[in-house]
Amino acid sequence: MDDVRSSYVRGAFLPPSDDRRQVEDPSDTTRVVGQWSPATPAQAAEAAEAAKEAYPAWEAWTAPARGQVLFKAATLLEAERDAVATLASSEMGKPIGEMRGEVDRGVALLRYYAGEGTRAVGEVYPSAMADALLFTRRTGVGPVLLITPWNFPVAIPIWKMAPALVFGNTVVWKPAEWSSLTAVRLVEVLGGAGFPPGVINLVLGPGRTLGAALTRNPAIRAVSFTGSRPAGMSIAAGALETGARFQLEMGGKNPAIVLEDADIDVAVERILSSAMRSAGQKCTATSRVIALPGILPSLREALVERARALKQGPALDASVFLGPVVSATQRESILAKVKGGVAEGGVVLTGSEPPAGMPPGHWVPPVIVDGARPGGVLHTEELFGPVVGLFAADTAEAAVALANQVPYGLSASIFTRDLDRALYFIRHMEAGLVRVNDESAGVEYQAPFGGVKESSWGWREQGRAAIEFYTETHTVTVRPSR
Repeated sequence: MDDVRSSYVRGAFLPPSDDRRQVEDPSDTTRVVGQWSPATPAQAAEAAEAAKEAYPAWEAWTAPARGQVLFKAATLLEAERDAVATLASSEMGKPIGEMRGEVDRGVALLRYYAGEGTRAVGEVYPSAMADALLFTRRTGVGPVLLITPWNFPVAIPIWKMAPALVFGNTVVWKPAEWSSLTAVRLVEVLGGAGFPPGVINLVLGPGRTLGAALTRNPAIRAVSFTGSRPAGMSIAAGALETGARFQLEMGGKNPAIVLEDADIDVAVERILSSAMRSAGQKCTATSRVIALPGILPSLREALVERARALKQGPALDASVFLGPVVSATQRESILAKVKGGVAEGGVVLTGSEPPAGMPPGHWVPPVIVDGARPGGVLHTEELFGPVVGLFAADTAEAAVALANQVPYGLSASIFTRDLDRALYFIRHMEAGLVRVNDESAGVEYQAPFGGVKESSWGWREQGRAAIEFYTETHTVTVRPSR
């Protein structure tokens, strides 16, 4: 295979090196999707320098003009929706229906932030001086580094990149290795929108070397990261060395609390959608279900019955509910944690056998484990797979307390018809996203996104909240000259 994808700097793709990485389809590991070549440390530094050089001219563009480029990018991505979705599904295993929806979300994000180019970005204040005009203005912060995961290879990069660009920043993007081909394709699409050379730069390669070096590069003035907590802490340490601001999204262990008055059909449908779609590889996926005694037996039975009926298959089959996990490494990690939960007293109710009749791939069936120890691996550790642990609580208050007994605090759901207990949950649940009668997974791009405790650090993402991270505020006083 001669077509080797590579990094993108100053408006052009770099020549690939002799280091070639082959991408196998997680749905069928005998099928090669493509090849890519990682950047060298020198090329990563060149990308940072290119962003630094391009920043003054791009920041000098008017915000409406920058917005027009984002509008064009949205139109181009919409035209390439099926091609981008097919490549991403083939590369990282997300079912094609979900992946098309993700590309649609990317289009919507580009259009939303294009509109930010014509919205107010400052405020006027009353001054204590009668002859003074007191107001604020915002500018970009400079070159920003975006480090993104493989599980949302289109939406997460765009929800970071679009606000960064419309507010006048330049970008160095370091995607996860397992989504390198999709990243290249996305940059090809965006490149046709009219961004000047150096405004968007793509660096392919391992985060432990290239990401770490870029974080400590003095040209980088802000870092937005989504990934694991250990990597996030390393990024924070690197950013502190140069004084760059940083924004970290680092996972979740999200509960769904089911009270005795809940509609079981609604709860089961939304819990399984949240837990099993994308093979559970979402930071907002439900991984714990905490139920009261009066509903737990019937809820358990319904979850197991419905989970067994879920269709699993190759990612490009539009009829499947969940595909494979992204890699053999991910599969082994998930299964090891399930085994650990069993050792702590859990009983696997479904998912003990791999799905039959599949091509060779990274298959993990929908797993439901009952009775694992609170405080154990299935209660506290992020699995990032199609696994749900069932836990019991005697009261709604006890359920919320149990839900809070984890280091993370990203998203949480409760299923109930009782307004008082729903309000108690809203007040006391330690989570950035608090949902009543809705699944824990999924966010709306016009609203702030982020968690508490070890799930997040720094500014919120998405919506109008993004302006706080991607701009500097200047307070201006103007008085007559005499």
